Amino acid sequence: MTRSQGTGATRRRLVFLCGVVPVLVTAVLALYRPAFLAGLDNAVYDILLRSARTKPPADRVVIVDVDERSLSTVGQWPWRRDVIGGLIARLRELGASTIALDIIFAEADRYGLSASSGEQSSVGKATPDDVLARTLGEGRVILGYAMTFDGAPRARSACVLHPIGLALLQSQEETGDAPYFRATGAVCTLPVLAQAAGASGFLNASPDSDGILRRVPLLVELDGRVYPGLALAAVTAATAARDVALRISNVNASSLIIDHRIVPLDGKSNLLLRYRGKKKTFRYLSAADVLSGEVSGGTLRDKIVFVGTTALGTREVVATPLDTLFAGVEVQATVADNLLEQDFIKRSQLGTALESQAVIVLGIAVAFLVATAGIVWGMLGAAGGVAALWCGAVWLLSTSGVFISPLSPTLGVISALGVLTLTRFTVERRRAESAGREKATAQRLMVQTLLSLTEVRSEETGRHSRRTQQYSRLLAEQLAMHLEFRDYLTPERIDLLSSLAPLHDIGKVGIPDHILNKPGALTDEELREMRKHPALGRDVILNAEKHAGVRDDAILDLAKDIVYTHHERWDGTGYPRGLRGAEIPVAGRVMAVVDVYDAAVTRTLYRPSLSHDAAVDFIIAGKAAQFDPAVVDAFVSVAPRLKDLAADNHDG
Repeated sequence: MTRSQGTGATRRRLVFLCGVVPVLVTAVLALYRPAFLAGLDNAVYDILLRSARTKPPADRVVIVDVDERSLSTVGQWPWRRDVIGGLIARLRELGASTIALDIIFAEADRYGLSASSGEQSSVGKATPDDVLARTLGEGRVILGYAMTFDGAPRARSACVLHPIGLALLQSQEETGDAPYFRATGAVCTLPVLAQAAGASGFLNASPDSDGILRRVPLLVELDGRVYPGLALAAVTAATAARDVALRISNVNASSLIIDHRIVPLDGKSNLLLRYRGKKKTFRYLSAADVLSGEVSGGTLRDKIVFVGTTALGTREVVATPLDTLFAGVEVQATVADNLLEQDFIKRSQLGTALESQAVIVLGIAVAFLVATAGIVWGMLGAAGGVAALWCGAVWLLSTSGVFISPLSPTLGVISALGVLTLTRFTVERRRAESAGREKATAQRLMVQTLLSLTEVRSEETGRHSRRTQQYSRLLAEQLAMHLEFRDYLTPERIDLLSSLAPLHDIGKVGIPDHILNKPGALTDEELREMRKHPALGRDVILNAEKHAGVRDDAILDLAKDIVYTHHERWDGTGYPRGLRGAEIPVAGRVMAVVDVYDAAVTRTLYRPSLSHDAAVDFIIAGKAAQFDPAVVDAFVSVAPRLKDLAADNHDG
């Protein structure tokens, strides 16, 4: 294995391991379900519930509604108790198997009391409450009441409640938590009515912290006894259930067994509601139609009938995942329908383990893709995997009612992608920096090698090339302050220009020694030969590009500009191409001034050196003829510093 292959494998392993870390953390969170993820988990549940296929309710539950038309026909709410008794009697005549009242009769009927004394208006005459009690005594009616859960101590009331005969099939866990909520009191129906009915159930259905009703308690404990919800009491009465037991699986799950029916509950005996749709999904009958006899005889036969109010000012509404204005009586109807149809929404006991495994499998797959194929493939794989999880979760909820949340795998993939992207970016940046350093080192080595080759041919040419490196940087930095050159002469390009400046005379390696090292003036023929060195230098670089298979390299392009154009003149009389003005590359214009300055202040074999001031005057004289005026102006500005550099170089 080569060094580059080994380094690449190490980088891939590093990226992969960094991606695995958030995956493992998310997998642990999926197992322990921290409280701060509860809100997201609920939101995912709502999305899946809205996406899943809804099943219409069976025709076994009907709602009799005290609606606006009922109030306009019978009168304002609350109605006289004897009117309600007549409604119940009529429902019984229509064949209802069980009548559940989503109504609390907490106070005596106002029509049966004197407005001034609060006593019965007709001594010895039956009150509306008495009439209702006699009707309730005929059976098949479940009354409603409300449990209270405030912490204030309450005096023992005269409530008549009806507990459920419940057997616990497994003892509580060591945590000591009860498998149902413990109430502190109750807002109950009048004892005379509750005793007459002989059956009742609580109406409590509290939404989650975000205001959405997703689950309803079926059992609540009060003073050591366990009581059923209204819908549970209605179903057990309608089905004549004899055996009711609560099997406690663990602190988070239990199941209610009603004869042969098994109802999945959470650790507090809450049932996840499988809503049948938005509001008014169940069959509604107006109470006015029932009282007036407009409902046909077989309409309610063997049905569980819930009586509630939806008229403005009397109704109680809640928000559900499917609707924001869902009537409380329809919540009870939904619970009853779920119990009868046995198609519950439930969390699998293996759900957390499956979610954790999905996090690990999908997260590791994405980490592997990113590490080996790159971010784009990783993102595509993550998107496909997450989409498959969500579609699978919707299908599972639709077909079997099993809720397995794709939240944890989704969070695991997102966190892994974030870490992987950051890691990959960091690794690639470091690799690029390393490659940049290696390239710069190789560039310096190339320059030094070529420069050493030049020095072998001509020691003076080599020293001249090295001095121009310092001069060109100083001049280019000053020229970069000029508005015309600011965009081109960036700090990076100035560094590059100064590092490549020593190569400007590389073509002299192709000049014969007798010309290159001649102590006197050159003849015309020798001068023509000497003037070939810019083209020879460019050919050296072109041949190197060809053999290396390099094209359009910015560094080599700049090197060719320096080598090939540093003897061009502003007025177009230079060589080798006779370029004029702005046709000459900026690097060539800078090198032209620097080359002449160093040659002027340096003693050679065939002429003495000029003083610094004389060299400056010579360059100024060539302004707009031999040199770019802007470059000359910049040269004049840095001339004192160039003098110091020249002195240091020649002293050295």
